Amino acid sequence: MKKFLVPAAFVVVVVALGIASGLSNAPGGWYEGLAKPAFNPPAFLFPPVWTLLYVLIGLAGARIWLRAPKSAAMQFWFGQLLLNLLWTPAFFGLHSLVLGLVVIVCLLLSIFAFIGLARPIDRVASLLFLPYAAWVAFATLLNLSILILN
Repeated sequence: MKKFLVPAAFVVVVVALGIASGLSNAPGGWYEGLAKPAFNPPAFLFPPVWTLLYVLIGLAGARIWLRAPKSAAMQFWFGQLLLNLLWTPAFFGLHSLVLGLVVIVCLLLSIFAFIGLARPIDRVASLLFLPYAAWVAFATLLNLSILILN
């Protein structure tokens, strides 16, 4: 039962936090008025991508929690989640392209750290973070490009 409840709880909490962060810091007119690079994805793409990524983040966290709850990997998992939740208010809430970039670079580094630290504990948890790492790397490039253009 624990092997079902823990992942379910992790996924529900992570998805709920992600949705709450997004809803409380909607892009709005400020973001729409910014110059964006040609590779900027359409707005409708972000909610489904982030929902899927939050599910993967939750599953990865649960897998490490069940195997090594006091590990450095678990600490980095919590750290990346905090940074993930801080980026939206930094970028959209405070309208700070620079602070957003600082947060997202730290987020990307913490994701890579989690991947490396989780691998010896649970390879699947490590692999679950690869799409997340790819998306955040892309988002980092996007954040930097918007900063340069504005």
